[in-house]
Amino acid sequence: MLEKTITTVLFDLDGTLLPMDLDAFIHTYFGLLAQKAAPYGYEPKPLIDGVWKGMGAMIQNDGACPNSQRFWQAFCQEMGEEAAKLQPVFDEFYAKEFEGARRSVKGNPLAAQAVKGLKGKGYTVILATNPVFPLVAVQKRLSWLGLTPEDFALVTSYENSNACKPNPQYYREILEKAGKSPRECLMVGNDAKEDLAAREAGLSVYLVTDCLLNPQGLDLSGVPNGSFRDFVAYAGL
Repeated sequence: MLEKTITTVLFDLDGTLLPMDLDAFIHTYFGLLAQKAAPYGYEPKPLIDGVWKGMGAMIQNDGACPNSQRFWQAFCQEMGEEAAKLQPVFDEFYAKEFEGARRSVKGNPLAAQAVKGLKGKGYTVILATNPVFPLVAVQKRLSWLGLTPEDFALVTSYENSNACKPNPQYYREILEKAGKSPRECLMVGNDAKEDLAAREAGLSVYLVTDCLLNPQGLDLSGVPNGSFRDFVAYAGL
């Protein structure tokens, strides 16, 4: 059962609410994005290198500006200033062609049950997905679970966040926006490095093991963990 002090549950998206093979997802996602950009004169490898550069800049964001600004600054530094014209193209891609990446993820009927069940019990529920995507891309992935951004009190995206996981500042930003104290929040995720970083901000953590990522081999013996189904039971849903 959740601790009595918990009033707020934060969920990661990819690999937690939405089961996936991350490598397969990235391969499919980049393939589709390269196809979208090709008519504008961009070759796949330089384009993907530019996206990685932009993502790296967001991960290193020091909080001085939104992640979206950091992404496009770094992307255009890599690709040339004229690449800024791709922003509406990318937004259209996430709204339309990105749907093709659905084939690289799995369904999880328990996701909506968990989110709506916790809300029904009076908990505040937040989508704490690493904010390296625009909201339109987050909305698309949520739709694969039968959820929408409106199902959450707060959804992090690259437009509204100034830090990324595993920077503890990412979690502190959420606490400030939600008006919550660390002791009343539980982070539910599947990445030992990114999601356990919430503990540095004072949050509790539950690790979902269905798609567990722990490349550094961190000791998880003291961390509540289990399958997503186990979490549903743990939360008393």
